[in-house]
Amino acid sequence: MRLSGSADEPAYLETALGSFLELVSAAEPAPAGGSAAAMAVALAAGLCVMAARLSTRQMSDAPDLAATAEQLRDRAAALCQADADAYRRVMSALHEPCEPDPQDRQRQIAAALLEATDVPLEVVETGASVAGLAARIAECGNPDLLGDAVTAALLAESGARAAAALVLINLKGLQDDDRRNRVARLIEETAESAGRARRRVEP
Repeated sequence: MRLSGSADEPAYLETALGSFLELVSAAEPAPAGGSAAAMAVALAAGLCVMAARLSTRQMSDAPDLAATAEQLRDRAAALCQADADAYRRVMSALHEPCEPDPQDRQRQIAAALLEATDVPLEVVETGASVAGLAARIAECGNPDLLGDAVTAALLAESGARAAAALVLINLKGLQDDDRRNRVARLIEETAESAGRARRRVEP
């Protein structure tokens, strides 16, 4: 499966982990923060899949939770590529010449930034869902997998918070209070879920 729209761009899910880390470390604009945030959420969802599959004795709906977590994992993994692709379009708009129509260039940049905001916003949404699943597994699942469930919740929260920061950066100077408010609500929800999971290991 190729997630990149161009044959000369790397498809991140087809690369080895070490190669992906090299891509993140390269002196290139992408993959960067958004892709890293998406991958953190994908890893968190993967831990939820595993922990749910091993919690069938403790939770009657464990198979359903595992299937949901698997869908979230695949969605977050795809967003890793999508964020880099969207950011490349922002960079392309920024490199457009100012003349002969500087206002048209500004409109293109604003449109590209709004489009690029959609991806990290989806990462936030996915992270919130993953954190909720992780908290449920931490509270009711296989106690031997508690550490994995807590790790999943904290990773999901970290990825969601990172993506939320990117949303706000992209919206700077743009009027879009709906997205700002939605991000705030999602981060509050994510933090509550992560807190539930974390309390399972606090003395």
